[in-house]
Amino acid sequence: MSFIKTFVGAVALTAFAGGATAAERIEFMFPAPVQGKLSREMQRIVKEYNASQDTVEVIGVFTGSYDDTKIKAQAATEAGKPPAVVLMGANFAAELAMSDLIEPISAVAPEGTNLDAFLNEFWPAVRANAKFDGQLYSIPFQNSTPILYYNKEHFAEAGISKAPETWAEWIKAAKKLTKADGERWGLMMPSNYDYNGWLVQALAMSSGGSFYNTSYPGEIYYDHASTKAALKFWRDMAHTHKAMPTGVTDSKAVSTAFFSGKSSMIVLSTGALSFVRNNAKFDYDVAFIPRNVRNSVPIGGASLVSFKGTTPEQKAAAWDFMSYLVSKEVIGGWSRFTGYFSPRKTAYDLPVMQEFVKNNPDALTAVEQLKYAGPWIATYNTVAVRKAVEDEMQALLSDEKLTIDEAAARAQKNANEVLKPYVESTALRF
Repeated sequence: MSFIKTFVGAVALTAFAGGATAAERIEFMFPAPVQGKLSREMQRIVKEYNASQDTVEVIGVFTGSYDDTKIKAQAATEAGKPPAVVLMGANFAAELAMSDLIEPISAVAPEGTNLDAFLNEFWPAVRANAKFDGQLYSIPFQNSTPILYYNKEHFAEAGISKAPETWAEWIKAAKKLTKADGERWGLMMPSNYDYNGWLVQALAMSSGGSFYNTSYPGEIYYDHASTKAALKFWRDMAHTHKAMPTGVTDSKAVSTAFFSGKSSMIVLSTGALSFVRNNAKFDYDVAFIPRNVRNSVPIGGASLVSFKGTTPEQKAAAWDFMSYLVSKEVIGGWSRFTGYFSPRKTAYDLPVMQEFVKNNPDALTAVEQLKYAGPWIATYNTVAVRKAVEDEMQALLSDEKLTIDEAAARAQKNANEVLKPYVESTALRF
């Protein structure tokens, strides 16, 4: 018997001795940041959970992008209707915790739960974004890394025998694959907000540096050499090598170009893998993000959090539902459906999962890349801090005359202004 059945049952029997009990109703907000039928599948999972027991009723609410989900969950909490469970961008947990908006998982889990042992069942790379100030605030559910998708038929036609492993090989391949007058681009990457900052971080980490201070959420490194290298690589691919389009390109345009043969290589989340698998009508493969100085990428995806202000009964219901979602069977099924890797390692021990990766070896690329993965940018006011560098990356793609030094300096200055209240209230207060 689950904890929720014991807890809620006891409460209900005390209040309504001898009477029938109503299911504890909780709201579950979730995003669908990549293309595909994710929202419909999540509603199916919610329906399946509700049918599996009679003590909790989960109301699934699709809330758009990661950024939109954060805004809507905060607004609901401010309105006195905090959502009991939210599938939140994995890097938002730290900011929400420092703002005292979400519960530590210890306040939601049953007393005596060994959360250290629980977290150890998840890949080491996903654990950093789940914790803040030594406490667990989120449970990883759908996780990703950026990966390189490439058209093997185009590669064969161009005489390229393997996926590029270094930036030099990447540039050479992109130039060779490009056809004049926009007939075909060698490489495309989404430069819309959110994706943009994630990929700049990936390129900066690949260049050997840190993107932000992982120990202190008030410090960002946009004017460091590694971030400048990231900005330059992306800008030069468009303006100097003319192997990708200039201007801002969103993720939908990137995938559409890949499917139509208008781009030979693209960078997207592994969360788009099933979408690509179902829509690419040609022989494709996936590979690590090529390295400059080292192999290194940030974790992406989303984790489960619970907002403050819920009742004890709602907390108990939230834990029961979250436990269901991250069970190896459910989380493994979600991985197979979407392309996100399962953050819970034991899901890969299931026979159905072993059979799946045997038939779809591309599903293991992100898992294998985890040994080189680090935490996703998590700062005070993360979205605004991230936007400071995204604005400059977009400007570099649109304005050939803007210099890397100017763009990096402006990104740093604008990010520092956003971080200033936190810095003044913490690091400088002594």
